[in-house]
Amino acid sequence: MLRVILKPFQRFLNTEASGSILLLLATLAALLWANSPWRANYAHLWETPLPLNIAGLQSNLPLHFWINEGLMTLFFLLVGLEIKREFLGGELSSPRQASLPILGALGGMVVPALIYAGFNPPGTVFAHGWAIPTVTDIAFAIGALTLLGNRVPLGLKVFLIALAIVDDIGAILIIALFYSHGLQPLWLLAAAGLLLLGFALNRSGKHRCWPYLALGVPLWLAILQSGIHPTIAGVLLALTVPATLGANSQPTDASTSRLELETDSYEANLPTLQTIEHGLHPWVTYSILPLFALANAGVHLPWTSITDALGQPLSWGILAGLFLGKPLGITLAAWAAVRLGWASLPAQVNFRQIHAAGVLGGIGFTMSVFITLLAFREPGQVATAKLAILLASGLSAGVGVGLLWWALQSPASVAADTPEPLSEE
Repeated sequence: MLRVILKPFQRFLNTEASGSILLLLATLAALLWANSPWRANYAHLWETPLPLNIAGLQSNLPLHFWINEGLMTLFFLLVGLEIKREFLGGELSSPRQASLPILGALGGMVVPALIYAGFNPPGTVFAHGWAIPTVTDIAFAIGALTLLGNRVPLGLKVFLIALAIVDDIGAILIIALFYSHGLQPLWLLAAAGLLLLGFALNRSGKHRCWPYLALGVPLWLAILQSGIHPTIAGVLLALTVPATLGANSQPTDASTSRLELETDSYEANLPTLQTIEHGLHPWVTYSILPLFALANAGVHLPWTSITDALGQPLSWGILAGLFLGKPLGITLAAWAAVRLGWASLPAQVNFRQIHAAGVLGGIGFTMSVFITLLAFREPGQVATAKLAILLASGLSAGVGVGLLWWALQSPASVAADTPEPLSEE
């Protein structure tokens, strides 16, 4: 069974690691373009109206909208499928197994938010951006982790991916609860009806992919009109996709091993989820996320703008939240979970490595930029936040890789580096 669970994980790891290179190139291209003599063309391109007719509803919204609110819905659909798979048969499938990344992720969200609020208290002009430093970019974090190759323990890779997935759950809840405006009850009812239809399809045993994907378009439109950010439609649709683990099978003959039966059972009972996830993953990783980076990472960087931006509390809240708050929150929460006996460290992993992975958790690029676009509308504020995100993510990547290299060069024994659980006496 272990081999079966690790197979999609390894495929996911390889895709994310290679995709991070393309994401980095798209980010650099956006920065170069936005600071070139053709920077006016950069801004004009993404504001170009794109006339579309969907289900009889005509629109003339800009290209920027269709990337951020349309294509990114597919990204959130993929995130939802990954979350569902992890809860069914991955690192989040049992309470003790899941407790370390869950508590680590919670600490890695709460501490950065508090640090940001320290620089931008409630009621001040930048207070609405408190969620910007709370999220992790899984593609960049995994890409940085793989720079050290096979020396990184598998348990640490699994921990960081599980932590990032829990982080994504938190980001989805934050977007739905705090960055939705002007809710429309009738459209919410329509979305709820479509969601119930999806669950009915699931219960009826319809395991083909196309009915669920076809349901996604009207669900997206209903969520868009309801006042909730439309990308949440991707996560809701993922909830309806069939993915259930069947009952244990018995060997049919002596030549059939238990592992082979478990392999067949596990894969056969996740067909629709895996088909959609495997089909989406390359498109999201190699097309949608790089396009999002190209459309949103372009910040004009004259020297005076950089110095002005870094002097603002918005920048300091993001920089301190991502670069300092993320590793502090992740490490303290993980240490407390082990100390209280709620969790244990993965095999061959110590707290120096956990701290280094926490620093890599400060790479917030894609999701932090996404929340920035929801939190602020004034172009100067958006540009300042993007600059701080880029600086914090770059620092987190460089320092995180350096710390992890040091932790792997001189590994202390796990026992010596792990706090003893508190006695019940």
